[in-house]
Amino acid sequence: MENLTFMLEEALYRCNKCGFCQATCPFYQATREEWTVARGRLRLMRAVLQGNLSMSDGYAKSLYQCFSCGACSSTCPSGVEVEHILLEGRRELAQKGLAPEPLARLEQTITATGALTGEGGDARLSWTQNLEFSPRQNGNPQAIYFVGCVSSFYPQAYGLPQSMVRLLERAGVDYAILGGDEVCCGYPLFISGFKEEARQIALANVRRVQETGASRLITACPSCFRAWHEFYPQLLGKELDIEVLHSTQWLLEAELPLKPIEKRVTYHDSCDLGRGSGIYDPPREFLSRIEGLELAEMPYARAEALCCGGGGNMESLDVQASQLVGQLRMEQASGTQASLVVTACPQCKRTLAKARSAENRIPVVDIVELAWRSVSENSAV
Repeated sequence: MENLTFMLEEALYRCNKCGFCQATCPFYQATREEWTVARGRLRLMRAVLQGNLSMSDGYAKSLYQCFSCGACSSTCPSGVEVEHILLEGRRELAQKGLAPEPLARLEQTITATGALTGEGGDARLSWTQNLEFSPRQNGNPQAIYFVGCVSSFYPQAYGLPQSMVRLLERAGVDYAILGGDEVCCGYPLFISGFKEEARQIALANVRRVQETGASRLITACPSCFRAWHEFYPQLLGKELDIEVLHSTQWLLEAELPLKPIEKRVTYHDSCDLGRGSGIYDPPREFLSRIEGLELAEMPYARAEALCCGGGGNMESLDVQASQLVGQLRMEQASGTQASLVVTACPQCKRTLAKARSAENRIPVVDIVELAWRSVSENSAV
């Protein structure tokens, strides 16, 4: 608590009130509520933790109405690490039992079932039902494909894991999936402040992968990637002896036999893959390898990209704000005159696809699905 108080005071002292955080905040762009800017959240958190505001008045929810996209931190000229400070504040609130009820319920669901949706075990293999083969689930593979909750449980995302295992098979990779033994990566718990619960999940996941003897872990979910690559070493206090790759990094090394696709596309940067993990070039470099594909960048791309609306557990906390941000991003995509939106995140694909309207019906695909369409005999998009 003392360390957090110091961080808050230092951050508020360094804030020069320039308004850059307001200009980049997706929640503000969707709602125009001025208190939602980063400096407003920091002041609100200080008042709550000092006991000057009552949590019963709904202030806890206000502190969590954030997409955790990191845009405010990346644009702050004073270098205030807003995302990190808010995360530390949420840990204080969670320890005191003050997390908003929807997020407390989500924590209980993940802790009890190991799954974001409350499903577990064999339900994680639902996406394999229409495959022409059964992905390997045993032995001692060189690589583990970590599927993640969104790809495992949401039918709208099934095309991603199906395409991923097909590409792994085509590339001759010695891989396996954890199947019913896989559990949530813990990212939703970590960003909501449930640090110890996330640490227990990290321990379980690392143990499961180490038992297979795999030296690599590949995931197509940026949140899973960031959890394994960044948060697990923090939570466990040591570096992992497992190389963690995002699907876009693997695609670059796979040397797949790509066929032409004549399309004008625009690429959406996932917050956790881009600002969170610094991976901007690999997806673009892979797209450039597909002959006939024309990439039209949105005005807000790379570090300035707008969130899809699905970050920060906001779908559990504020559905309307989530939908509004998704619609704003699809409007930006429509302005490129592209006929396809490509992303590298199952959550971004699902959220942006839901944000389509009668006037804006651009299809949304994951880059892994696009890769499989290019590799397969029928590459029509």
